Amino acid sequence: MSPGTRDRLINTGVVALAVAAPVALTAILVIVGTQGLTYVFLYMGVVAVIAVLRGLWPSLLAAAVSFLLVDWYFVPPLHTFTISSDQDLLILVVFFTTAGVVGALATVRRRALLRAEALTRQLGDANDELLRLNREQAEAAQFELRLARTEQQVRALQESEQAQREIMANVSHDLRTPLSTILTASTDLLQKDELSPAARERLETIAAESRRLNKLVTDTLDLARIESNGLQLDLEPTRLADAVAAATERLRSHAPERTVRWRESDHDVMVLADWTRLGQILDNLLGNADRYSPPATHIEVLANAEEQEGMVVVRVVDAGPGVPEAYRAQLFDRFVRTPRESDLDAGQSSGLGLAIVRGLVEAHAGTIELEDRPGPGASFRFTLPKV
Repeated sequence: MSPGTRDRLINTGVVALAVAAPVALTAILVIVGTQGLTYVFLYMGVVAVIAVLRGLWPSLLAAAVSFLLVDWYFVPPLHTFTISSDQDLLILVVFFTTAGVVGALATVRRRALLRAEALTRQLGDANDELLRLNREQAEAAQFELRLARTEQQVRALQESEQAQREIMANVSHDLRTPLSTILTASTDLLQKDELSPAARERLETIAAESRRLNKLVTDTLDLARIESNGLQLDLEPTRLADAVAAATERLRSHAPERTVRWRESDHDVMVLADWTRLGQILDNLLGNADRYSPPATHIEVLANAEEQEGMVVVRVVDAGPGVPEAYRAQLFDRFVRTPRESDLDAGQSSGLGLAIVRGLVEAHAGTIELEDRPGPGASFRFTLPKV
C-alpha cells in the first residue's frame, strides 16, 4: 500500500470517528433519555477524547456535529434547526465554545506529548549510538559530538515542556474574560423576577458551570506560576490558629453539616507564611477531606510544634476510604485521580488541587506527604517554618 493511500484511509477513518462518536452518543441518549443538561457534558467528553486521540480538526468536526445533533434532538422546537429560547441559544453557544476550547487544550497537550515521545526515542537512539561507539573504542571527538547532540535534545525536551506550560497559562489567562462575561450575564439575568422556573434552572446551571470553569482556570494559572518558579509569596509571622479557624469557617459555609475538630491550644504557634496561600493550602486539604468523608463523620486538624526541629507539623485527617497503594507515588502529580473519585462527583475536582498544595508547601520551605495510617481514612502531613 502506498503512503498516499494509507494517509487517505487514515484521514477517512478520522472523519468517520469524529462523526460516528457523536451520532452513537445521540442514539444512546434518544433511547435511554436524559435529564437537564447532562447531555451537554457527555458531548463535551466525546469532543475531548477525540481531541486527545486525533488532534484539533477532528475535535472541531466532532463539536460541530454535536452542536447540530443537540439542536435537532434536544433543543425545542425538536427536529428543527431553529432555536426558540434565548437561554437555549446561550447554552448552545457556551457548549460549542467550551467544546472548542477543550479540544484546543487537549490538542496542545497531545502535540506536546507526541513531541516528548519523539524526543525520548531520539534520546534512546543517541544512547544506543554512544554505547556502540564505546564498544568500538571510537575516537574521543566522535564521543563528544554524540554527547553534545544528546544534551541538545535534552534541552529541546525541557524547552518543549516549558512551552507547553506557557501555552496552558496563556490560554487559561485568555479564558478569564469570556468566562467572567458569561458568569456576569447569567447572574444578572437570575435577578429578574419574570424568569420562568425552567429558564431560571438553566441559567443557574450556566452560572454554576462558569464558576467551576473559572476555578479550573485559576488552578491552572496557579500551577503554571508554581512550575515556572513565578510564585510570589508575602511571608510574615502568622498565627496558625487564626488560619485554621478561617479555613474551618469557609468550609462550614458550603458544608455546614461537616464537623472539623481541632484544639486552639495546639495551633497557638507562629509560622512564617503567606496568609492567602496558607489559606489555599488548608482550603484544598479540608475540601478534599470533606469530599471523601462519609456523612456524620468529622475531620481532624492536628498541629505539633515539637515533632520536627524548626518546623510546625500539621495534619489533616479524614474518615474516607483512603488512597490505594498503587496511586500514592503519583498522588501529588497533575491531573491524577484515584479510583475513589469515580464513586464521587469527580467533575467537582480539577485534578490539580494536591499538585498546587505540594507546590505551595514547598514554596514555604516545607514538605507534604500522605502518611501510612491503620484503618480507613487518609492523613496528609505538611510542615511550615516556625517563627
